[in-house]
Amino acid sequence: MGLKITELLVGNYMSEYPISVKPSVPFKTVVSFMADNKFATLIVMEEDSLMPIGIFTERGIVRHVVSGEKNMDQSVKQEFIQPFVSVTPDTTIIEAARLMISKKSRILVFADTDKLVGTITASDMMRAFRETDKAPSLEKVTSTIVYHCPYDTTILDAAKMLDEKNIGSVLVTHNSLYGIFTQRDLVRVLEKEVDLKSKVGPHSSFPLVTAKRGILANEAANIMASKKIKRLGLTENDSLSGIVTARDIVDAYQMDAIII
Repeated sequence: MGLKITELLVGNYMSEYPISVKPSVPFKTVVSFMADNKFATLIVMEEDSLMPIGIFTERGIVRHVVSGEKNMDQSVKQEFIQPFVSVTPDTTIIEAARLMISKKSRILVFADTDKLVGTITASDMMRAFRETDKAPSLEKVTSTIVYHCPYDTTILDAAKMLDEKNIGSVLVTHNSLYGIFTQRDLVRVLEKEVDLKSKVGPHSSFPLVTAKRGILANEAANIMASKKIKRLGLTENDSLSGIVTARDIVDAYQMDAIII
């Protein structure tokens, strides 16, 4: 028998010892560090204190690239720093999930008012939910509008699509196959100093990992965990009908808890 969803606490699943940077750190340094360590976010601290002022994410890197900025030695800009929501280690995972979805924010964990002890991400929450017997439907959270670009689209144009559509990934078509180009892939491209006018195809993942539509949240979470991915394509009648992310799965669980 699995754990009760109300028994899951942030302190048992959070990522401890969060990595932080100062606003004066150059973009190039941040990109290299995130690429090398496979970090999706970094915490930005005030210059002269240990208090966070926001979160720097892969989306901030996308925005920097499409803004036309070419100077990777430029420091992290204030306008690219995103807000966060605070919780404590004894906050339940389901409450943290509700905050993440309702506030559309990343979450930091504080032991008290000024002691940062960790972060809790969608992947962390998904790991927690997998320890329960809950199996919510994904129908209400699946994205059925899926954006595509051809294999020979430039990396820069693919990045612009990520920014304009406010999405974390775009499907890449090559003959009859689907691949996927994500914000994480863009970070890797920048770290390797690849020309952004190059084709996006060779820097995408092929083929897209898929499952049949109708799969439940716990089943999708298991696949994503085993494949170490954050996005899963859903097929119906052998055609791609949608895509679900780790955040979508968190949303499915928190909606299911509200219904109960």
